[in-house]
Amino acid sequence: MENKGLKVLIHASAFFMPFLVPFIIYLVIDDLEVKRMAIQAILFQLVMGALIVVSTILIIVIIGIPLLIGFGLMWLIVPIIAIVKALNDEKYNYPIVGRWI
Repeated sequence: MENKGLKVLIHASAFFMPFLVPFIIYLVIDDLEVKRMAIQAILFQLVMGALIVVSTILIIVIIGIPLLIGFGLMWLIVPIIAIVKALNDEKYNYPIVGRWI
C-alpha cells in the first residue's frame, strides 16, 4: 500500500484538475503502479469527455434539430390555418393549448 496518498490524489483530481495532476504525477513518480493508475485516470477522463460530447451532439442533432424544424413549421402553419378557419366562420382550437381555456 505504498503511495496510497498519491493514488487518492490521482482519483480525487477528477474533480478539480482531471488531466494535469495525473500527468504531473506520471512524470514525477517512479512507481510503476502509480504511473499505470495515472495513465488510466487520464484515459478515463478523455473517454468520458468524448462520450459526453458525442452524446450532446446526438441529442442536438437527432432530437433537437427535428424538433426545431417541426416547431418552426408549426409556428408558421398553425396561425395560417387559424386565419382560414376564422375567415370561414369555423371554430378553431390551437393544438396543444386549445383545450386549456
